[in-house]
Amino acid sequence: MNWYQTYNPFGNSTLSTLIAALPIAVLLALLLFSRLKAFLSAFLGLASALVIAVWAYQMPADKAAASLGFGILYGLLPIGWIVLNVFFLFRVLTKAGVIDGFRSALVTITDDKRLQLLIVAFCFGAMLEGAAGFGTPVAITAAILIGLNFSPLQASILSLLANTAPVAYGGLGTPIVALQGVTGLDLRQLSGMVGLLLTPFGVLVPVWLVWVYAGWKKTRELLPVLLAAGLSFAVTQLLVSTYHGPWLVSILAGLVSLGVTLIAIRIRGRRTKSVNPYCSLSNPIPNVASYKIWLPWMVLVVLVLIWGIPQFKSLLDTTTFQIPIPFLDQQVFRVPPVTMAPKAEAAVFRLNWLSATGTAIFLAAAINGLILGFKPRVIAGMFIKAIYEVRFSLLTISGMMALGFVTRFSGMDATLGMAFANAGPLYPFFGTLLGWLGVAITGSDTSSNVLFGSLQRITAEQLGIDPIVMSAANSAGGVMGKMIDAQSIVIASTSTKWFGHEREILRGILLHSLALAILVAVVVTIKIYIY
Repeated sequence: MNWYQTYNPFGNSTLSTLIAALPIAVLLALLLFSRLKAFLSAFLGLASALVIAVWAYQMPADKAAASLGFGILYGLLPIGWIVLNVFFLFRVLTKAGVIDGFRSALVTITDDKRLQLLIVAFCFGAMLEGAAGFGTPVAITAAILIGLNFSPLQASILSLLANTAPVAYGGLGTPIVALQGVTGLDLRQLSGMVGLLLTPFGVLVPVWLVWVYAGWKKTRELLPVLLAAGLSFAVTQLLVSTYHGPWLVSILAGLVSLGVTLIAIRIRGRRTKSVNPYCSLSNPIPNVASYKIWLPWMVLVVLVLIWGIPQFKSLLDTTTFQIPIPFLDQQVFRVPPVTMAPKAEAAVFRLNWLSATGTAIFLAAAINGLILGFKPRVIAGMFIKAIYEVRFSLLTISGMMALGFVTRFSGMDATLGMAFANAGPLYPFFGTLLGWLGVAITGSDTSSNVLFGSLQRITAEQLGIDPIVMSAANSAGGVMGKMIDAQSIVIASTSTKWFGHEREILRGILLHSLALAILVAVVVTIKIYIY
């Protein structure tokens, strides 16, 4: 039976907006101020979303239950599958001594932890985001930072913050491709506009990153290197996004930034002999051959890149099962003004067990285990232990994704979006923050673009504003919401083995996310009205 969403269930836009925001408020309040475990906070937030969807929005109970189940499935695959296998990979590498060896090798490049942070979280993380997305860079870089003796809180916050710059072009440009699909605007124009809006932030994020870690005085000492890393990233991002398209932007920008950063470090004279502060006579770093330090990372990067090649991914997708969600697929309709005409929402779970990025990471862990001399039985044992250790994180991710899906299919997300769209002349500012909110709710720049891209175009055209700028602003603002979305925070806490401390991570990163989102909104407003 078809069901058409309503966006003002109480006949009062203010009251409807407050009720629609309640599940998110419950989740954030519990995460920030309660002592409940994160998965319990997630399920209480989900319970409030279900009550509001059925009671206030008159969503049929079968469709509310179906959207809950759809969210849980999506939380397990692809998100949970990535988290599990990153944890599996790092169990293998840690037990083989590779993490300690990598830490020692990185010290031979620079013994300055500020520069190690820049190399790992910003440059390497951008390449991983461009190739895979879906939380992969946060999971991997946070775990590496722990190996470099950063505290769990530092590793979590810094990996989340560094991951903002490349998010708009993550997963081979998937967010921009999705944005083009729902808006019907020119793909290359959208890609280039997002690159233009984010250019200042490509320069700013490395400086901001080191400032958060070391303070301004220590950051000033490295400004030439930080600006070299940021400028090379920003210029590459702008050129590739404008003249080529969205597909390779973050991979190439991260690669160029890495090369320029290493050259800048060399010029600055920061290259030192390895003086390992983590080594002692009682706990020496394992004697790991050089190829065993670098080969595991090469295996990981190569497999992730191969899995991201569209032709190869299409080949693997021949094994994918498309499972329409009963009572939900093509039975929930978005209606004007969110869409130009009533539009059925697809609800198909893709059981892409082979083409999922998590499978590439699983294979990297298994192959590396064999290369490093572990027997298959031992490798299987490490995988089983990884499942046990991340069990609560998987519950948390599933609960939070289910909350996002109930919010989406009930229409609560559109109610919030329309509240932003009613800002009149201030719409460029608040429309950008709508993208930020969308990613914070859904955990994905792609999902935020799908949810609000059409609304951005319609509202911009009604106000006489360039729809390309405002559609691009949805994605550009959204990247700053990535650092506070629930799934990213859980991924960070899991990768750093800091289970149950999501509250501290959210508190530490929230103001940075909001401040950067406001700066993006200011840039968009200047672009619309001044530049």
